[in-house]
Amino acid sequence: MNVRRSTAVLAAATAVIGAASAPASVAAGPSPSPVLPSELYGSTDPTYDGVWRQSLALLAQHTVGVKPAAKAVDWLTGQQCADGAFAPYRADTAKACDAKLMVDTNNTAAAVQALAALGGHHAATGKAVAWLKSVQNTDGGWGYTPGGASDTNSTSVVIGALTAVGEKAQDVRKGDRTPYDALVKLALRCDGDGAGAFAFQPDKKNSLAANADATAAGVVGALGKGLAATAGKQGAASKQGQAGKQGQLGEPGAVAGCGEGRSPQQAAANGVAYLTKALAKDGHLKSALPGATDLPDYGNTADAVVALAAQGGAGRAAGPLTWLEKNSAAWAKQSGPAAYAQLIFAAHATGTDPRDFGGTDLVTQLNATGPAPLAATAESTDGSDSDSASASDSGGSGNVWWMVAAGLAAGAGIGFLLSGRNKRRRP
Repeated sequence: MNVRRSTAVLAAATAVIGAASAPASVAAGPSPSPVLPSELYGSTDPTYDGVWRQSLALLAQHTVGVKPAAKAVDWLTGQQCADGAFAPYRADTAKACDAKLMVDTNNTAAAVQALAALGGHHAATGKAVAWLKSVQNTDGGWGYTPGGASDTNSTSVVIGALTAVGEKAQDVRKGDRTPYDALVKLALRCDGDGAGAFAFQPDKKNSLAANADATAAGVVGALGKGLAATAGKQGAASKQGQAGKQGQLGEPGAVAGCGEGRSPQQAAANGVAYLTKALAKDGHLKSALPGATDLPDYGNTADAVVALAAQGGAGRAAGPLTWLEKNSAAWAKQSGPAAYAQLIFAAHATGTDPRDFGGTDLVTQLNATGPAPLAATAESTDGSDSDSASASDSGGSGNVWWMVAAGLAAGAGIGFLLSGRNKRRRP
């Protein structure tokens, strides 16, 4: 539930694909730099992630008690289409959205979470949620684009949006199916490879393959939480022994391993068991990009920290959190606002000071990537100024970079340049 690949990785992929697919006259020279809106966070081309990174930046600022610049918020609300949906980026908002514009659930849900947390945007969030409900799939979940097959990441980020506006995801149904039905269906059972993990989507043979990126998102979504999730109750009474009815959520507490049962809370506990095992050796998750399998995946590790803390308490995330504090500064500086936001969410979920995250002031660094905020107060996440009392506990990771890479790769005929999320395997 995040931008799970750094801008550096995307830039590298784009460069390779561009050189392979562009006409010689185009490939020979650099493309002109886009003129970036002054209201936008980040300094890279916003075509594929403008709304996403703005939403994460604003939500992260709110989470640490910083009041964003009004023009930054206005820029985000101005990106919304008349039907409530958001696209990754609209350069000309005076032009009405049309069928050629690719709107999607991930950017829409991320915007909802940010605007709901900030408060005072009921009309915008209401229209966006209505649109999300209108594109819910018959299995209860959501795909990245309307009509696309449901996937764990998209379903989870939409659950975060529903929670942000005070709706119960188990009551948002398509027929008799809820979002939790879709998530549980995408969770691997406790036997075989990847036991307990979530898959991104079934493959062509309807088989599920473990995916760490999807698992981190799925855990948070199955708990009814999102990007700015708070820590669960460590050691809370476990409900693993009860199969439970889907839609009845709880705090299962820490788990030693995968357990049977098909409730959403059990799926979350199983996902945490899988992530714990995946993190045990190095303290971080690894990139799924071909040729980069020995490289850390900082964003996915940050998401895993949130998932571990949300399900089993902050103590469960201590190992990967410590690794991030020691190793993530250079990655975040290179990657920009969404990366700083992910780290702030990891700090928030574990009760860690984001202003001294391994010696880095994440809040100052994030603020420096966009328009200066209006004010900063003592850290507050009580959600009192939000669209709902639960807004401070909302958010969700849909990864947009895999869509970029997938689209570019399709145009170039290079299928290997897909992110780990779409490769449907564990990094």
